[in-house]
Amino acid sequence: MKRLRGWLAGACATAVPVLIATSCFAEPVKIVVPFAAGGPVDQLARLLASELPAKLGEDVIVDDRGGAGGAIAAEFVARANPDGKTVLLGSLGAMVIGPILKAPANYDPVKSFEPVMLVGSVPSLIVVNKELGVSTMAELIAKAKQQKLSYGSAGAGTTMNIAIEMVNAAAGVKITHVPYRGAAPAITDLLGGHVDMLNADLPVLLPLVKAGSVKALALFAAERAPQLPDLPTTEEVGLPGVIMENWYGVFVPAGTPAPVRDKLEQALDAVVALPAIKQRLIDNGLHGMLGHDGFAAALKQQFAEWPQRVKTLGIAGE
Repeated sequence: MKRLRGWLAGACATAVPVLIATSCFAEPVKIVVPFAAGGPVDQLARLLASELPAKLGEDVIVDDRGGAGGAIAAEFVARANPDGKTVLLGSLGAMVIGPILKAPANYDPVKSFEPVMLVGSVPSLIVVNKELGVSTMAELIAKAKQQKLSYGSAGAGTTMNIAIEMVNAAAGVKITHVPYRGAAPAITDLLGGHVDMLNADLPVLLPLVKAGSVKALALFAAERAPQLPDLPTTEEVGLPGVIMENWYGVFVPAGTPAPVRDKLEQALDAVVALPAIKQRLIDNGLHGMLGHDGFAAALKQQFAEWPQRVKTLGIAGE
């Protein structure tokens, strides 16, 4: 899975692998990731953690808590002390779609968190195992109508899940869902031939596509990506409206004092403004950063819109 880490800044080698040390005594800030290590959210968390201590003045570690489509990590952060020491790096699926599919019992997806910053959004794409023998979406859909196929995802309600269910609905096929604890194990099984395809964010799949390890069929976006200029969009392959962009955003527990939240936002803003970090994010398709106010407004709109979209697709939580 080394290719999956290609966009990461190098982490310091210490006794605690992802600890960026500034003090031996203070409790570190913990960036909680709701998926298994190696996936796109984990990759971004480690990229931020490589520079955040210098801007925040505190140690920073990454804590991967995959499972339940992100709900395990979300509950952990929701119940944490609102002191700025426990931070969630969430995504559209984990923070909005998953809770809509299955209402969490121990936290409120809206009231339990305070948005800090939207780091950015990325398009997604569908890739298939090379042994499947298809080169286009038309060939994939034709094969799906003839035989049983499967796709991997990071869990029910994640964007990986929703994207392929959009294909199922638009093309009139039924590709079987196989959920995992994160994108990384799903990709491992794709490379091993245990699932036929998956949809995931551009940053994590780009190295695999360029290496020829998987075959990319379509970008789930309105426009082609400069990173893969020859890859057609879903609209170009006859699937208009099948668009899935994921976002990565930082949250703290509700009740976190505004000055603490603002300090974290300012530190994150300084990190993503660093030329090397900024270019790395651009190279991997991230765009549309928002501060606290803009992110809060965007979340409000998404919580209003996604319930009907999920209902239309007929997707149920697992």
